[in-house]
Amino acid sequence: MQNPTLDALWQDSSVKFDVGSKFIRFRSGEFLVDKLHPVEDTKGNLGDKGTLWITNLRLIWISGNTRRINLSIGYACILNINTKTMQNDHRRQSDALHIMTKFSGIRYEFIFTHLALNSSIQLFSAFIAVYKAYDTSRMYREMKLRACLLDNKKLMLLPKEKLYEEIDGAWNLSSDQGNLGRLFVTNIRVVWNSTMNVNFNISIPYLHVVSCVYKTVATISFRLQLLSEIRSLEGHWLLKHQNSLTASFNLLIPKNDEQPSIDENEDVTIDNSGDHKDVLAVSYLNQIDNSF
Repeated sequence: MQNPTLDALWQDSSVKFDVGSKFIRFRSGEFLVDKLHPVEDTKGNLGDKGTLWITNLRLIWISGNTRRINLSIGYACILNINTKTMQNDHRRQSDALHIMTKFSGIRYEFIFTHLALNSSIQLFSAFIAVYKAYDTSRMYREMKLRACLLDNKKLMLLPKEKLYEEIDGAWNLSSDQGNLGRLFVTNIRVVWNSTMNVNFNISIPYLHVVSCVYKTVATISFRLQLLSEIRSLEGHWLLKHQNSLTASFNLLIPKNDEQPSIDENEDVTIDNSGDHKDVLAVSYLNQIDNSF
């Protein structure tokens, strides 16, 4: 199976300074939304006219003097955004983008000033629209624990999310004791919720799923059970089900012609570390069209 660390999505969750070209190069699924020039990194590289690249995952600033001087700012690290008017060295008013970020417990401040004569705050509207779409769609990409997921015992679906299967009697075996609950399988994620405590739950988008392993085992009472293990980049979970529910798990991973179906009598491993993760990573951009 492919090492998940090699394909881990870091572009939207990191702040990097002066990195090599392989870190600046777009990953699969990342694409350019807008590009602004000349833009000055006023806080860190005063007087250096560079180019600001706005992608669906991050901001990239590259110096006009040398590409070795650059910035990569993931949208997940952003705390606050402001636009303001600043006065440059020629006493001319220029519009600037002020960004506060936090990465690895350290706060960083960035000020990007557009140096064109016809500079306008509207020039940053593309970035603001992209970030707004990213920020309001985190449930599509981020794993959530103990979140508000249900309303009257029904899963609250996200826009364009479809519920494929609702499975009662699903045991979460991540702890020694085990917890009985209900499993929801959608086209976006898999959600498990405890029967006894509505606030004890987990939402795992397929973006985080590295693999699923299914095994048919015999219990003490000689009843066949289906044991599935979901491994993500942030941990793993064990779920146990009756073998009659095997067919439901054919829907757990986004369909692919190369992925096998699940047989009750076989142990099947499905590797979910392919490029379709990137498709999910950029699906939120459908919201941008209404933001301008």
